[in-house]
Amino acid sequence: MGSFSIWHWLIVLLVVILIFGTKKLKNMGSDLGAAVKGFKDGVKDGTTSSAGAESANAPAPQVTNAKSADPNTVDVEAKTKS
Repeated sequence: MGSFSIWHWLIVLLVVILIFGTKKLKNMGSDLGAAVKGFKDGVKDGTTSSAGAESANAPAPQVTNAKSADPNTVDVEAKTKS
């Protein structure tokens, strides 16, 4: 009762084909395949990059409270009301 037999899956497939049609299913399949390929390429590019591997191991730069050299920068501090 918990699992479906091959006949259940064939009936579901037949209903889906009748509702959407083969042309639309073909387009959806090719779009899905292109999306999966793009995802795999993106993951592959992110992991094989030597610069990415070096920057992943390097510690993050420390943020300091140094004044900016740009005269147009406005530094504002929040003060609490007493």
